[in-house]
Amino acid sequence: MTGPNPIDDTADDYSRFEARLVARDQDATRVVTADISEPTARQFVTELIDNGVVTPVPGKWVFVHEPSGTTFDSSTQFAVFHQGWTAARNADEVGE
Repeated sequence: MTGPNPIDDTADDYSRFEARLVARDQDATRVVTADISEPTARQFVTELIDNGVVTPVPGKWVFVHEPSGTTFDSSTQFAVFHQGWTAARNADEVGE
């Protein structure tokens, strides 16, 4: 008898299936930031201003993210950044 038939070989099927499952798990744990609308972002930034996380710069329409020192001129950009920043900080805390 010779070696296995290459047509019937399914050895790579399991590794491809496992790679798809890992990718799906990673997608499930990521924070979705692309779906933030402008009104939602403005409300989010207003709440963060009230909590002292954001400092608006009067007259320049700029927001300063106090924990990181990063500045933004768009509430949507700020909201996306803050959600990503928070998710990264939470992931670091869980990993420790």
